Amino acid sequence: MSPDPAPHSPRTRMLLAGPILPTLLRLAWPNVLVMLAQAATGLIETFWVARLGTDALAGMALVFPGVMLMQMISGGAMGGGISSAVARALGAGRRDEADALVLHAVLINVALGAICSVLVLAYGPALYTALGGTGGARAAALRYSNIVFAGTVLLWLMNALASVIRGTGNMAVPAVVICAGVVLLVPLSPCLIFGLGPFPRMGIAGGAAALLAFYAGGTLVLAGYMASGRNLARFRLVRLRWSLFAAILRVGGVAALTSLQTNLTVAMTTALVARAAGTDAVAGYGTGARLEYLLIPLVFGLGAPLVAMVGTNIGAGQPQRALRIALAGGLVAFVLTEAIGLAAAAWPDAWLGLFGSDPNMLASGAAYLHAVGPAYGFFGLGLALYFASQGAGKLFWPVTAGLLRMTLAIGGGWLALRWTGSLEWLFVAVALGLVAYGLTIAAAIGSGAWFRTPRRLVPVRA
Repeated sequence: MSPDPAPHSPRTRMLLAGPILPTLLRLAWPNVLVMLAQAATGLIETFWVARLGTDALAGMALVFPGVMLMQMISGGAMGGGISSAVARALGAGRRDEADALVLHAVLINVALGAICSVLVLAYGPALYTALGGTGGARAAALRYSNIVFAGTVLLWLMNALASVIRGTGNMAVPAVVICAGVVLLVPLSPCLIFGLGPFPRMGIAGGAAALLAFYAGGTLVLAGYMASGRNLARFRLVRLRWSLFAAILRVGGVAALTSLQTNLTVAMTTALVARAAGTDAVAGYGTGARLEYLLIPLVFGLGAPLVAMVGTNIGAGQPQRALRIALAGGLVAFVLTEAIGLAAAAWPDAWLGLFGSDPNMLASGAAYLHAVGPAYGFFGLGLALYFASQGAGKLFWPVTAGLLRMTLAIGGGWLALRWTGSLEWLFVAVALGLVAYGLTIAAAIGSGAWFRTPRRLVPVRA
């Protein structure tokens, strides 16, 4: 006979029986704070690096997409897989399994982080050349990249530990640790870049070194918290089991496709804009699309508790409550992101003017925000339901909706340019892709897709 499930902790009982919207918002606000702090840190670091000159700023821009992709996959995709597996185990009362998942989560993220380091260190020069880096910009990119990616394992490990803790329903500890790290990173970065006080002048490499110090400090503090025994899922040396690796990878691995889809859609749209209208238009589109990228960490702040709440209720055999949680989270995300999108569409220069005053840049950026801003709410809706689907362990529809978005945005955009030659119609195609993305996932989940015959893509439980 299998052992009886362990009694639920007070935190788990809150996820299983607490009022849905107040519980979701109470868990979400620390994560939203963290995401806003991290986004602000990126902007501040860009501000300091810009003082080193155009080559340094361009070099950092070449590396930024790779760093963002690592953050999205380690924290959002694999992190969601980790949180989902831990939440479902705790929801079912399997405390020993939750403990065992900690070691498996650490091994997965450390291995993936090491692979990323090796690949970028080996092929970075060719990559940045392919992205258009030449001369001083390429040299600056390599100085920054070689330091960041030499220690990127620290990012993956920090996010693994934070995801385990979030999977228990504890959003506060990762939030406090990461926000404290950001407070220290903001002054440390210029000190290392410009050599202030006792610090050496490292130039753009100083920004990378400060970032690694942030990852290392966060990893040590989170590891110390887990070693103290206060976390519901504790680190234990256990026999490795493929079923536990699969519980994480079958969600996290598939979820990584969503991160790739988002980045690929933006990259290919950039190529279409460049072909149609040149560098100034690319600058405008890129500046406008940066606002879309800022929506991702905002919704992630809501998405992390969605993973924990949905996963815990699925594990406990409460599918209808899990569905209500998902739809409530989707509605909140829609309202927040739609408000931002409508404001950006109404006053595009308020955002675009922060980054430049070139008339062609402002014109193309405004055209993008006028067309795509009102569709941001559907992007937020789909993204929140993607996180909820991670908690349920069902990612078929989010991946399918992502492919539909790419097809409409890239295929439709290419046709729009071919038939009209107009950037405005290209951006309309991008907006239609976002609308289709959100509505497809919402319709599928709302109609009970989670509870039909499981697809092989992502089973509910390992």
